[in-house]
Amino acid sequence: MLDSDQIAKKAAVVKMIVLDNDGVMTDGKVYINAAGVESKAFAIRDGFGVVMARRAGLSFGIITGLLSTIVETRARQLGIVEVHSGFQDKLEVMKGIIERNGLAPEQVAYMGDDMFDLPVMRYVGLGAAPADAHSVVVERADWVSSFNGGEGAVRDLIELILKEQGHWDWAMREFVKE
Repeated sequence: MLDSDQIAKKAAVVKMIVLDNDGVMTDGKVYINAAGVESKAFAIRDGFGVVMARRAGLSFGIITGLLSTIVETRARQLGIVEVHSGFQDKLEVMKGIIERNGLAPEQVAYMGDDMFDLPVMRYVGLGAAPADAHSVVVERADWVSSFNGGEGAVRDLIELILKEQGHWDWAMREFVKE
């Protein structure tokens, strides 16, 4: 992990946050009922963080290895346009996202929780992980949330970036109305 000054410098230039889904936006569990219908749980606070950050000017993307209409539905609810599911080579997908959005890798943060996320985490400017990510990922991440995946890790990353970019006071005024 980087020290707080290094993390602050990296967070200050982020324009886009890209997330893995399972284990980051969710707790990594898949629920399948007797009829074979799959479901996943998403943290509402994480979702509000995405909405808040989008209003502050950040953009978002999702790259997930599993094909799932649930991910696409949640992304639509949050206004996330860059949604890529069913991909094993996440690094190539990330390179395409960066190019399409006219960004440099340094302007992107990525949060992942397992070993196949590492190439992307090392490529972008700020590689982040939830607290319960695989130990290899935690060791190699630039920054690790104190929250688990699906339990506030995404919101934690968003708040870090908003604070380092000077948008936290705006968010407090905008949403707390004090």
